[in-house]
This record gives sequence, structure tokens and C-alpha cells, in this order.
Amino acid sequence: MAAAITEAWRDREPSLDEVIRKYPEVPPLVIIKTDVSRRGVDFTEAAMDAVDPQRDATLYRGIYTEKKNARLPNGFLLRDGTTIITDLIRGAPPEYNGGRTPYLVDVSGGKVVITDQGRVIEEVVYWPKPDYFDKTTTKGTPMWQTLVARPQRVDINIYQNCDFWKEPEMGCKFCAIAATYHQHREAKREFLDYHDVVETVAEVLKQPGRLRMIQLCAGSILTGDELLDDEVDQYVKLLRLLGELFAEKKVLTQLIATAYNERQLRRLYGETILTGYTADIEVLDEKLFNYICPGKAKYIGYEGWKNRLYKAVEIFGPNAVNTGIVSGVELIQPEGFRTEEEALEKCLAQAEELARHGVSAAQTIFRVAPGSPLKKQKAASLDYLIAFARGLDEQQRKYHLEASFDDYRTCGNHPNTDLMRIA
Repeated sequence: MAAAITEAWRDREPSLDEVIRKYPEVPPLVIIKTDVSRRGVDFTEAAMDAVDPQRDATLYRGIYTEKKNARLPNGFLLRDGTTIITDLIRGAPPEYNGGRTPYLVDVSGGKVVITDQGRVIEEVVYWPKPDYFDKTTTKGTPMWQTLVARPQRVDINIYQNCDFWKEPEMGCKFCAIAATYHQHREAKREFLDYHDVVETVAEVLKQPGRLRMIQLCAGSILTGDELLDDEVDQYVKLLRLLGELFAEKKVLTQLIATAYNERQLRRLYGETILTGYTADIEVLDEKLFNYICPGKAKYIGYEGWKNRLYKAVEIFGPNAVNTGIVSGVELIQPEGFRTEEEALEKCLAQAEELARHGVSAAQTIFRVAPGSPLKKQKAASLDYLIAFARGLDEQQRKYHLEASFDDYRTCGNHPNTDLMRIA
């Protein structure tokens, strides 16, 4: 009975093969990546045995843990270089995703593959291990605990908590940062050490061809003489220290942060090497923004968030500002849109308003995180997510937007920016 209930979802929505046939203009590997992202992934013993800790990047230290697991990969690549970040989508049981069962990574014919109900879907390659991984800083900190390594960039999560979560019911409802932070609190530092970070980045730079971009991201810090001043201070300090590693005044960098006011934005751009700025609005509807992101709504507001993004475009220039959306969260029930058709129409209209002002959107797939307030919701259909990706891609081409700091070469987490590779 349980198995029948678990698999009943397959009869209620278009299958992977059907969606691939419906959208011949979208590369099948992008569609596969999107479906893996929404359904999640688990690993067989054979797939974990295939991980080579000397060659492959294994589970890293980040927001979630400082424990290393040499049998679980950070992520994997598809044949065309499409990226899938496995740690964000691994291991949640089907009851947390509307009954949808995850894909299974296995070994077949000597190759590591994604499978579904025993059928091989696609071959994968685990992310390569960076040279710095097994080294330590002068303070004795393992460097794998200091940076998150993707194949083409490094991520710096300087603040491991989020002040929105320190106020009751003010955290973004799709996010599990509070649950995961407190789960691992005894084993974690709230802030990274600046000098550990700079020393590790310097080591990364010694590996030719490894680094395309540096990304900085963290939870919000609401304190300071003015709202968010302390958050801006931490980034300015770190970016200045990182700037000493480069001869150039500007370096391909991305800051994913809270929406800042004009003074704070001008300080970041004028005093540091920073070139790309992202402030995630999360959901493209004011009513849902207020419900899903109550902390952001209370302190800045939906229109205020958009206006700060528009001001950032004036300061950072064209193709340097974007916003992240959690694609599918707009369909949560009972608060969200009743149909996917309505959600697509209204959210893409909001996205086009952003695009007209020079702000592109980066689509991250909503998949229910255990521990989050939305843990009993479910992801959108694959058909909807691909239609959304196409809509965003068409808008960004229409308005000549190209966020090189967040595209398929640099990030790889967004289906719509994966489409930027198509001429």
C-alpha cells in the first residue's frame, strides 16, 4: 500500500520523457537537471563506493555541517558540463515532497549513473577535488572547512546564522537554516575567520584554471547604526582583504546578500573589488512575499526590495545585478496560486518588470527542506518549471541581460541561466 501511494504522483503530472518531447528547444540535460533538483537524489552503496576521496570533492563544510563525509560527493556533472549540487537536494524522504520519490545514483556498466525505477537516465561525473582541500591554514583550520568548492568557483559563507531566524516566525518559510544551524550548533562557529578565508583563497589561486569567480553569501545581519550596516561592514572588510590578492581593482565576484540602501550599495561598489550583486526576492508576488518572507517584508518590504535592486543597477552598471527566486514556492497551499497557469502568468509579469529595470532573475528549484516551515508542501510539476525557465530566458534575451557572475559557467544552479548557452 505504501509503495502504491508513494508512486501515485507519476500519474498526476507529465513524465520526464513527456516534458523532453514537449520542449525540443530545451536541452534534455537541462530538463533532467531540473527534475533531479525538484525530486532530490539518493546514492546506492555502489555509487558511494565509486567516490574516490583522492580525486573527487566530498561533502564539504558549509551552512549545514563541519563534518566531512568521504563517501558523499559535493555534486556531479552531466556530459555537457551541466551542474547538479547534490548536498542541497539529498536524502529527504518522499513524504516531504508530495510523495515524489528521489532519483537514485548508482553504478551501471562501470559508470556512475542517475536512475529512476531501475532505468538509467544519464551518466554523471563527480565534481573534481580542488588542490587546497587537504591543506590547513596557519591557524590549523582545515581549508575544506573554510570554503565551499564548486568546479568553477569558491563560495564563502561568512555568517552561518540569519538574524531573521532570531525573531520568532520571521525567517523565510522555505528555508531550513534555523533547524540546521541549531542541529549542528555545538560543532559550528557562527562566523568564519577572515584570515582563514583569505589564506585559503590564496591557496586556491595557486591551482591554474580552477577559479572563475568568488562568491560571498551569508544570513542577514540586521544590526548597526542603520539597518544592515554591520552586514555591509563584514563584507567590506573581507572584500578589502581579498582585494590584496589581486592586482586588478575589480575581480569577478558575486555578493548574495540582503537588499541594501543606496549609501550601503555605493560603499560596497566604491570600496571593494566587488562586481556582481544579488539580493534574493525569493517569490514574485507581494502577498506571497509577505507571507513566505515575513522578516524581509517587515524590514524592507516587497516594493522596497525591488527599488533597492533598481538602485543597485544604477550603481553597479548593466549585467551586474540579479535576484534569486525559489521557483515553485508560489504554488504552496492554501496561500499560493491555485493553478500553475495563473502562477506562470503573474510571476513572469513581475519578472519582466524587474528585467525592464536591468535586474535578471536566477531560478532555483523549490524542493521541500525537512525542518523548514513548508516541509509538508510539494514541488511544482516539471512542466511548470521548464516553462518558467523558458519564460525567464526569453525575457533576459529581450532586455539583453547576461549575468556572467551567475550563469551556467559560474554557478550552474539555475535552469534558466543554463539556457544562456543556446545561441
